[in-house]
Amino acid sequence: MHHQPLFSAIADYLRALSDEAIAPGRLLLLDELSAYVQTRLRDGQTARLIFICTHNSRRSHLAQVWAQIAAHASGVAPVECFSGGTEITACHPSTLAALARAGLHIQTITRGENPVHLLQYAHGVGPIVAFSKRYDQPPNPTKDFAAVMTCAQADEHCPFVAGAHRRFALTYADPKQADGTPSEAAAYNAACRLIAAEMSYLFRKVGSSFPLTSE
Repeated sequence: MHHQPLFSAIADYLRALSDEAIAPGRLLLLDELSAYVQTRLRDGQTARLIFICTHNSRRSHLAQVWAQIAAHASGVAPVECFSGGTEITACHPSTLAALARAGLHIQTITRGENPVHLLQYAHGVGPIVAFSKRYDQPPNPTKDFAAVMTCAQADEHCPFVAGAHRRFALTYADPKQADGTPSEAAAYNAACRLIAAEMSYLFRKVGSSFPLTSE
């Protein structure tokens, strides 16, 4: 099996997380999502997940990134993770800073109001491309995917996601509330840790019941 290891700082970050931080009610939601991924893989299909929040700036990016990393770490494939919003803004600098503190290597390749960033998590593995986009815009798929709503506002205002054959609500508190305060970094770190813990649990659960690929 040719599996590229995670950067050591990211591997250490994930090892320090605990499933005990995940509320029991959340485990049920994560188990539903893991069952979806398992079914797709057993059917010989790629499991595609689009994480959706209003601005595609914070929570949806964190979920996309940690889901892709957790799938890689668990040897679960083929899994493709995406993110999008109901409107376009930018990937928030504090989102990127929290991911950098977790060990990701981040390169900004365009400037402007909505920069494009390359997020690397393992040697020899293509980076995650991060920028704000609507959930129905490229590079996001338009069919054969599950929509995962990561904020209550998007969950409420986007009851139907065209092209999705499953829809899940896995909402998170918005670290935006701490923007511009002394607790900003701590709030983004906490959101990053919680989402990483949940995505790690999700894909370890998938990996434990599905034969690993030889990619």
